[in-house]
Amino acid sequence: MVMSTLLKFLYPPPPSLFITTMSVISVASLANAGFSEIKGKHMQYSKFFVSSKSENEKKARIESKKGMLLLYSPAFLAGLASFAIFPNEDLRFALVSSALTIHFFKRVLEVLFVHKYSGSMDVEATTVISFSYFLSTVTMIYGQHLSQGLPEPSIDLKYGGFIIFLVGIIGNFCHHYLLSNLRNKGEKEYKIPQGGLFNFVICPHYLFEILVFVGVSCISQTLYSISFTLGTMFYLMGRSIATRRWYQSKFDDFPKDIKALIPYIF
Repeated sequence: MVMSTLLKFLYPPPPSLFITTMSVISVASLANAGFSEIKGKHMQYSKFFVSSKSENEKKARIESKKGMLLLYSPAFLAGLASFAIFPNEDLRFALVSSALTIHFFKRVLEVLFVHKYSGSMDVEATTVISFSYFLSTVTMIYGQHLSQGLPEPSIDLKYGGFIIFLVGIIGNFCHHYLLSNLRNKGEKEYKIPQGGLFNFVICPHYLFEILVFVGVSCISQTLYSISFTLGTMFYLMGRSIATRRWYQSKFDDFPKDIKALIPYIF
């Protein structure tokens, strides 16, 4: 009964041990990362991450801007290359590849022209995170390729999913832009974000990023895309809790009614 209901929304899982394994790894590893954020163990590119001077001296470092480009560029190039590698796929495949390519291209553009960076990043950690973005992108595209020829879900979500994706990508960019304008040139101190949904939640950019991947999942309707989106939701929920806690610790005037991720709710 449960399986028949799921198959109305999803392609049958392809006979691929790689896709099945990656589906489990993605949701488990991202959920664990979100739990780690709540516990105070942060990603090394996070503003919350603190390392000792001796640790920094032992590890190879890269400028933050170059490091962030390294994070996103391989995934963007993988999305772009998919059109040449799989030139004869269907519309759904084209929409999935387009959405992923647009998503990471936007991130590259934001690194180059929107965000302001200072300091440096650990090369080893940056490389690992970059590979994870690349691998998840390749896996989602490959999983979509394997769905070619399988029975289509009886409930088609791809058009609605692309609309959700567009809402997510635009909302995410707008709130990243608001964040980038918080500090004037030369200023380094943090401020409480304002404007847009920042008046209701401290991480609206995470909320819209979740919508990006909800949209991609609705376009794709494959097991891996759903697993990755669930993992991303768990991770960004944990990160939003950590972010709200950080602002509360830094600002005595932080508004109590501002939630972490979802206005009025969470």
